[in-house]
Amino acid sequence: MENKAIKLWSEDERPREKIKLHGVETLTDAELLAVMLGSGTKDKNVVELSREILASVGGRLDQLARLSLYDLQHQFKGIGEAKAMHLLATLEFGRRRNAASAADADSIRSSLDVARMMSFIGDFPVEEFWVILLNRKNKVIGRECVARGGVSAVMVDMRILLKPAITRLASGVVLCHNHPSGSIQPSLEDRKLTKRVASAVELLDIKLVDHVIITSDRSQFYSFADQGEL
Repeated sequence: MENKAIKLWSEDERPREKIKLHGVETLTDAELLAVMLGSGTKDKNVVELSREILASVGGRLDQLARLSLYDLQHQFKGIGEAKAMHLLATLEFGRRRNAASAADADSIRSSLDVARMMSFIGDFPVEEFWVILLNRKNKVIGRECVARGGVSAVMVDMRILLKPAITRLASGVVLCHNHPSGSIQPSLEDRKLTKRVASAVELLDIKLVDHVIITSDRSQFYSFADQGEL
């Protein structure tokens, strides 16, 4: 199959024909990426190009989602601006779909619920700090990004963080932020901020339920509540 134009493949081998014959769920990651890209180069067919791109991120789709427009255009021969934009838009659409599905969870019973609800921020290349708002029965009444930062840190303004909790009359809040580095361990600043927020919301008769750190590895997260740090 290697180094052959797609049109020379049998119908069962061509990604688009496979969708028609067997369903989109039968495609490999490389074949799905090939459909998104549309075409290859004179040296590589589109599936080979897709395999090259996936190999560069160790086959990890979460790392693929972190590639920028510049990365795609300059790391891979045959990826121009239009293809790169189309791929980024497709990946972002998938991320938003996952975020919308996660938002369907209507209550927080454990740190795992938080990790699942906010898993989408684990793919972000910079730190984002979110607050989940709860009523007295721990039902989710809202969630909001209150700060965006750099690769290794984010500055959180306490007034901006508290505003949605006060406006929505929340009885409890859950803090959540991502670590693009992949480490789930909290920094000294993470611990200081958690204590500051706990003290601030207590004055407003609002409970800090948890603070959860998320990475691109969906199987791992850090919960301040689980670790007895709240």
